[in-house]
Amino acid sequence: MAINMIDAPLLQKAFIAGANNLEKNKEYINELNVFPVPDGDTGSNMSLTIIAAAKDVAALKEPTIAELAKTISSGSLRGARGNSGVILSQLLRGFCREIKEKNIIDAQVFADGFIRAVETAYKAVMKPKEGTILTVAKGMAEKAALLADSELSLEEICAEIIECGDEVLARTPDMLPVLKEAGVVDSGGQGLMEFLKGAYNGLLGIDTVDVSATATNASKKADVSSEEIDTSHIKYGYCTEFIILLEKEYNMEIEAAFKEYLTGIGDSLVVVSDDEIVKVHVHTNHPGLAFEKGLEFGQLTSMKIDNMREEHREKVIMEQDKRRAEQIGREQEQKKVEKKPYGFVAVSVGDGLDEIFKELGVDVIITGGQTMNPSTEDVLSAIGQAGADTVFVLPNNKNIILAANQAADIAEDVHVVVIESKTIPQGISAMIGFNPEADTDANYESMNEAIQTVASGQVTYAVRDTSVDGKEIKTGDYMGIGDKGICSVGTDIQSVVTELVEQIINSDSELISVYYGSDVTEDAAEAMVGLLEEKYPDYEIELHMGGQPIYYYIISVE
Repeated sequence: MAINMIDAPLLQKAFIAGANNLEKNKEYINELNVFPVPDGDTGSNMSLTIIAAAKDVAALKEPTIAELAKTISSGSLRGARGNSGVILSQLLRGFCREIKEKNIIDAQVFADGFIRAVETAYKAVMKPKEGTILTVAKGMAEKAALLADSELSLEEICAEIIECGDEVLARTPDMLPVLKEAGVVDSGGQGLMEFLKGAYNGLLGIDTVDVSATATNASKKADVSSEEIDTSHIKYGYCTEFIILLEKEYNMEIEAAFKEYLTGIGDSLVVVSDDEIVKVHVHTNHPGLAFEKGLEFGQLTSMKIDNMREEHREKVIMEQDKRRAEQIGREQEQKKVEKKPYGFVAVSVGDGLDEIFKELGVDVIITGGQTMNPSTEDVLSAIGQAGADTVFVLPNNKNIILAANQAADIAEDVHVVVIESKTIPQGISAMIGFNPEADTDANYESMNEAIQTVASGQVTYAVRDTSVDGKEIKTGDYMGIGDKGICSVGTDIQSVVTELVEQIINSDSELISVYYGSDVTEDAAEAMVGLLEEKYPDYEIELHMGGQPIYYYIISVE
């Protein structure tokens, strides 16, 4: 008999099967990475994100749809790693918010959930880029909406939605030239399809393996995805945040009007609502007007105004659950200890790099980077360990910025400032730019100015034959990768390094810093620096032991 609705037990089976299929296919997804680097692991990141929720889902005994929605949303959000993992968690969060009050999921509820999932994910990304996981999800949501009123069974509708997703995924190279040149589809979109295909099999009673063992064996690596999250500039002086304790009717139409009003008095707007509260973030020159408008819907709490120029992501409102209770307990313990004014959290990998950050004043090092993107929960825990009223977070990788901002949104009783450093050298320069005598706003400006003066490069090896940025690459070739793409390729590492430096250096540069990795001897590193000193006699050149894996050299020019 065809399936026409999904109840709680079937939803549980489908989700677990989807997580299991994503885990099984993660290496295939990893291979779709545009750059042929040995750490391009979108599949691993997405798998770790969803397994964080699947373990808890598998442990539920006779859950309701509401309990499943809460567990899926909470677990995936805190377990999110890398840009693709964070976007996947937002898709799940949106879908769960739509279904949480339903007893069953029929075709209309399923379509509504898909649409809300896409809306939530797009809101989480400051400047969405088409040709990515977002495009694939949007195409399927539109298909679901078209089929919701059809005579097809839900089983048949799901099959057609998946077919549509595959078609959109196949077109992603036509939307992003870098995908076409590399001859791959978007890796994040492929990961989404593997999850949904597994979930569909789960609906049919196929492949409902418990993922608890899978989670233990999951590879903790990084996501080097094709999507890049851009940021926007803040034009208004006051970062204004508050929570409305709803006392009056509040629906989508009212929220739309509320947002329109706030947009008229500011920017960087984020409005996130749950059943009983609305959390508001807006940059404005008139905080009082925002408060007065909020009072029309209920009482205000957690009001905060900061005179700052800071970027924020979508505010995440999460219901209380076991994990949240544990986090609150830790925070309450921290309140008992007198906090220092400023604390620092940095993502780093390699003994030498870790030591450099510690010498510069970093309190908590999160081990990770390209080889392992830390989760939102990892960053949140490190913020708490810093023991400060204001904590600066240095992601030092573009694929960790979104998770860092997500952690900043969740953190309570601490002011979190994310300095959006995309490389280790940028993070080091940001720490050097910190002035303990200055206030938070001034340091935010100076640390961001510091990272703008740094050009970064790194040298690794290719794991497959491909073509990227007009360069033919063979397995085993050395690659010099700059901030904007691949700068040099070859079989001689010294030539690759010197060509990389030549492309990232400019007339204003004065200092070249070289950090050698765990696979490079000190003698080889010194010989490399000797070559650079011969070519650039007027530059100061410093050599440091970084100890980083996979990347033979990390180089900065400033």
